[in-house]
Amino acid sequence: MRDSFGRNINYLRISLTDRCNLRCKYCMPEEGVHKFSHEEMLSLEEVYEITKAFVDLGINKIRFTGGEPLTRKGIVDLISKVSKLKGVKDIAMTTNGILLKEYASDLKAAGLNRVNISLDTLDEEKYKTITRGGDLFRVLEAIEEAKRVGLTPIKINSVLIGGFNDDEIVSLVNFSKKEEIDLRFIELMPIGEAASWAEENFISNDLVLERVKGLIPIPREDISSPAVYYKLPNGKSKIGIINPISCKFCENCNRVRLTSKGQLKLCLHSNREIDIKGALRNGEDIKKLILDSIGEKEKSHHLEDGEYIKRNMNQIGG
Repeated sequence: MRDSFGRNINYLRISLTDRCNLRCKYCMPEEGVHKFSHEEMLSLEEVYEITKAFVDLGINKIRFTGGEPLTRKGIVDLISKVSKLKGVKDIAMTTNGILLKEYASDLKAAGLNRVNISLDTLDEEKYKTITRGGDLFRVLEAIEEAKRVGLTPIKINSVLIGGFNDDEIVSLVNFSKKEEIDLRFIELMPIGEAASWAEENFISNDLVLERVKGLIPIPREDISSPAVYYKLPNGKSKIGIINPISCKFCENCNRVRLTSKGQLKLCLHSNREIDIKGALRNGEDIKKLILDSIGEKEKSHHLEDGEYIKRNMNQIGG
C-alpha cells in the first residue's frame, strides 16, 4: 500500500489492550485506566480478521503492543494464527517484560520473532518508582529467557527523563554491551499523561552522544526505522537514538496503528482515528476503508490547534 506521498505502508502496530500490570508515570495514571466492556474492545477473532485484511493489502511487518500485551488472554494462539498468514515476514512485540519469562518459550513456538523490552533504569528502587511498584529483577530474568529461546534481536527501549535516568546513560550502554543486546534511547514524548510534565523533564537524546564517547555511526539498513544507530568500538550491540520531538522522521514513515478499541491511527501525533471496528461489525468492506484511509495519512506529525494528543500511550499502543 502506498499513501498519497508515495510512502510504502507495510508495518502495522496492534494494541491488544490498554491495561497494564505497571503504572509508569509517563504512560498512565496511578489509579490505572477505565476498564472498557468486552463489547467496546476488539475480540481476538476480530483482531485476526482485521490483521488478515491488512496483510492481504501488503502489510508484512506486525508488532503487538499494549498497555501490556501479555496481559491479554489468548495472545499465544493469536500469534500462532497470524504467523501462518501468507506474506507476514516479521512478528514482534513490545513488552515491559514482567510476564515475559513465563511466556517466552510458547511465544517463540507460536511464531513470534523478537521482542522490545521497556527498561528505563537499572536501579531497583528507581525502577520501582518510575513504574509505581515494578520488580526490576523479573525484567532482567525475562531478558535472559528471551535470549535463551531465541526471541532476538532483543531491543531495550529506554525513555530518557531529565533528573531521573540521565545519570544512567553510560550504565545502560555498558549493560547492553555486556548482554550483547541493542539499546534505544527514546525522547520523552508529551503525550497524554506525560504532557503535563514532559517539557520540564525533557532532554534531547544529543546528551547520549555527549556522554558516551567513541560511538560510531552505522549506515541505516532500514530507512523507515525511527532510530539512528551507533556502535561501540569492538562492541556487538547497537545503540539507537530516537528523536520524535527534536527530529522528525516522518518522510520515511511506513506504519499505522490499530488500537484495542478498533480505531485506526494513521499518525501517532494526531487525534484523528478511523473506526475499523464499527465498519467490521456493520459488515462493511474494511479493505476499502483501509485503502481510503491510507490515502489520507498525514504528511508529518504536528500539534493540532497547539495542543498535544489527549490519549495516553497505553491507549494508543507503544
